[in-house]
Amino acid sequence: MYFFAIFLLAWPLSYAAVLRPRDSTACNNSPILCDKSYSEITQLGAHDSPFIRNSSNGNGDSGNQLYNSTVQLNAGVRLLTAQAHQNGSSLDLCHTSCALLDVGPLTDWLKEIKTWLDGNPNDVVTILIVNSDNVPAGTLDSEFKSANITSYAYVPPPSSSAANLQWPTLSQLISANTRLITFIASLPTGYDSSTPYLLNEFEYIFENPYQVTSPTNFTCTPDRPTNVQGNVGAALQSGRLPLVNHFLDVQEAFGIQAPDIGSINTTNGNSGTGNLGDAAEKCKTAFNRAPAFLLVDFIDQGNAMETVDKLNGVIPTGRTLPQIAVPAASMNGTKGGTSTGTSGGTSGGTSGAARSNSVSSAGFGFGVIFLSLAMVLFG
Repeated sequence: MYFFAIFLLAWPLSYAAVLRPRDSTACNNSPILCDKSYSEITQLGAHDSPFIRNSSNGNGDSGNQLYNSTVQLNAGVRLLTAQAHQNGSSLDLCHTSCALLDVGPLTDWLKEIKTWLDGNPNDVVTILIVNSDNVPAGTLDSEFKSANITSYAYVPPPSSSAANLQWPTLSQLISANTRLITFIASLPTGYDSSTPYLLNEFEYIFENPYQVTSPTNFTCTPDRPTNVQGNVGAALQSGRLPLVNHFLDVQEAFGIQAPDIGSINTTNGNSGTGNLGDAAEKCKTAFNRAPAFLLVDFIDQGNAMETVDKLNGVIPTGRTLPQIAVPAASMNGTKGGTSTGTSGGTSGGTSGAARSNSVSSAGFGFGVIFLSLAMVLFG
């Protein structure tokens, strides 16, 4: 009897950090989302997805994430953003400047995303590339073709615009295997019929301000594009999708801003000044709809994924959350200390102390219930 009781106690604890297995009918980790239009769902975005803060770059201030894009996607992120810069003859992913942080060619990152799409046929992924040096669409297209990823690209109907575009449902995108939505900020000549899958971001999306350095300054007011700046009504009437930037920076020397990792559990959390949970609800009220995208730094910290799930009204399946332990010292400033996050990352386990504690507590609670039942049945 005691062996059985101990087994019942231990069983939920051993599975406490494991999410439900993927449902074969799930779209973006939930069957509920399959029949929803792409424009109706909320997607968690990894701000500057490929720029990792780890030992390979001295845990430098330029990193906005602790895990690579593959790990982010496994954890449920469905919007990846990056900055592309011309670096000699190469188009590289660089943070602000290639002299500051260069993580390699854009093509390599696109290959990583293609590999993930190959292995996850029920998922739709969005990428947003900041075209920092205004390279032409043809140059970007060459990178996509080199990565052999263009077959996944969604192309809107001809002559469509944000105002009249009826976005497909996730099921429709999955059935057509056009599971990659690509926005570029921005294309120097706008729409190019030779690369119709490269969507000029601000023709389809509006954003609130970024480069926020005070948690009291987060707002839902449109900032870009300029023709809807400060006017929520005009932004919504244009048909553009709302992207909410919610990441906090700290001001450093020479006017440089760096991600504020010291405040991340509040910034990505559900309580405290400037928290993501409150900001998402405020913007939902302001827009009379949930944001289409929530863009954050350090996606595994705080409760960002839970906030998105709440907006979508889903209990997710098939995610693998990264297990990460960020030392307290690195959480007190911007340097990142000796974080265990690596460019390759690891999968499985939990994602941050808050989530680990809540999951373990839930597992322990179920264990106590099962132990009590066992004692009643076999005592």
